[in-house]
Amino acid sequence: MNELNRMKELVQLLNRAGEEYYQKNNEIMSNYEYDNLYDELIELEKETGITMSDSPTNKVGYTLLSSLPKEKHKTRMLSLDKTKEISALKEWIGDKKGMLSWKLDGLTIVLTYNEGKLVKAVTRGNGEVGEVITNNAKVFKNIPLHISYKDELIIRGEAVIKYSDFKIINERIVDKDKYKNPRNLCSGTVRQLNNEITAKRNVHFFAFTLVQADDVDFSDSKINQLEWLQSLGFDTVEYSIVYKDNIEDEIKNFEDKIQHNDFGSDGLVLTFDSISYSRSLGQTAKFPRHSIAFKWSDEVKDTKLLYIEWSASRTGAINPIAVFEPIELEGTTVKRASLHNLSILEQLQLIKGDTIEVYKANMIIPQVANNLSKENTDDQTSREVLIPSKCPVCGGEVEVKQVNDVKVLYCINEECQAKKIKAFTHFVARDAMNIEGLSESTIQKFIDKGFIKTFADIYRIEKYKDEIIALEGFGEKSYINLIKSIEKSKEVLLPNFIYALGIINVGLSNAKLICKHYDYDLDKILSASEEELTLIEGYGSIIAKSFVMYFSDEKNMEAINDLLDYVIIQKIESTNNNILEGKTFVITGSLTIYANRKELKELIESLGGKVTGSVTGNTDYLINNNVESSSSKNKKAKELGVPIIDEETFQSLL
Repeated sequence: MNELNRMKELVQLLNRAGEEYYQKNNEIMSNYEYDNLYDELIELEKETGITMSDSPTNKVGYTLLSSLPKEKHKTRMLSLDKTKEISALKEWIGDKKGMLSWKLDGLTIVLTYNEGKLVKAVTRGNGEVGEVITNNAKVFKNIPLHISYKDELIIRGEAVIKYSDFKIINERIVDKDKYKNPRNLCSGTVRQLNNEITAKRNVHFFAFTLVQADDVDFSDSKINQLEWLQSLGFDTVEYSIVYKDNIEDEIKNFEDKIQHNDFGSDGLVLTFDSISYSRSLGQTAKFPRHSIAFKWSDEVKDTKLLYIEWSASRTGAINPIAVFEPIELEGTTVKRASLHNLSILEQLQLIKGDTIEVYKANMIIPQVANNLSKENTDDQTSREVLIPSKCPVCGGEVEVKQVNDVKVLYCINEECQAKKIKAFTHFVARDAMNIEGLSESTIQKFIDKGFIKTFADIYRIEKYKDEIIALEGFGEKSYINLIKSIEKSKEVLLPNFIYALGIINVGLSNAKLICKHYDYDLDKILSASEEELTLIEGYGSIIAKSFVMYFSDEKNMEAINDLLDYVIIQKIESTNNNILEGKTFVITGSLTIYANRKELKELIESLGGKVTGSVTGNTDYLINNNVESSSSKNKKAKELGVPIIDEETFQSLL
């Protein structure tokens, strides 16, 4: 396990160094140090026979599928019987040894390995038939793609997205409603047709059951099975050994950890440790008899509703929030709970002064469980729910819309300030116009003061120089740095410009695809039809419609033309010939012709090539201006017969 822990440490360190170097143009270690650590990782991977999915030695190939194939499970996957009573668990375990673990709130996945390689991953589906998501599983953050065990291995586990990653992903969303919870995001992510999207969302896998591993002696213990899986490089679900006498204390230990967990759970799972005994119990029509789920009884308290607050989101949705007299729940003070939408508010018939029941869903998220005043009132006609007739932010007109059988209140004013904040935040982001110094709070101030109303106003911000310098938290230096960043952003690549506009359903990768398809000609893109767009690989009718609708809007076109008075789209040569298609490059050392490695990498990719972080037998060229360097990358390239070229030679290839 020491070797495995060291490998994981090296993977994390090298990935961080690579991210800083390629994405932020910042070196946190020398090339010499990086190469030594990289070589150490290679040796450990050879020694253990294990390669993690996020290892920098692993050459990731992204794949775009048209659909997910279905596959029937070898053995039917049943749901678990449930209880909220600890006494029932004590009776259930009897005099046997048990294993108590988290019931993770994600998506159950079945992984199959053959000859030490991951060959298949299938979702639980309906328990009998699941969807094959092998390409996506290969880019999960923490699963081994190669293991030392060579016979067939089948395991079950839970794919989850951590709260910390969920928060970051949600903060980046501009053009659609935020995801409701990590489970919904994980479910959609795992079933993506483009596994490049999956890779960016940091899906983690935690094994909880070994289904098949022939000729391995586990001494009749499921705990031994999990320990064995850990030795192969898998992360397993956290568990405790329990008996009838200590199970109550162990449940309390799990309960104490909930507030600090970085992943969702909806209870615990208790299973018998003995493999043979578990098999002997069989199953009912609905449940296996070897395991049972435990869910905490929710702590529910009464309180008085003070008022309904209406919160305008940046997508236009106006969401009701119940504000009530503070109460203590699960160890914290609670005084607000989201009601999510108009349908829930109307169902509860909440009005000021009502006595309501509040609890924490999964012991974390405050929810209104019941309206006791409604139940105790015979006259329901006096309980009319009052909804705002104007947007609480801009005072504009509102409209009730039906979204997936749910009533949602929307602000229909396109100039609503709440919508603008997120649009501007997206516009200035790193992968968009890349304007540093314009945080969301600064944008809020600029909008409040009337400095910016359109994207192009950012490039006219100098006329408010004195007012900006006088703002709290600003000053002469901050203003100068902001102006420099704005000036720098005026030269932008077309895909980044398209992405910055915030077109619904269009990410940076989709922006790159359309730019490449139309030879980086903005006029062609602006006049593209839905039919033409659907011919682009990776595009469907939804994305095509979003594009056409956006560019057919007169206000959007006015905004774009206004921007083009300030912004210069950097020229990229036509890529119809895909001159570097099928070629793989590694870039190392300092550059002189190109601004940084990121710029060179983007150029190679725009011409159909690929850029990886390590030299392998699949590498076609190592770009290093110091051709005679004795660095490990140069040595590796010479060993493998990979040509080492400088920037000028690279340009001659074009």
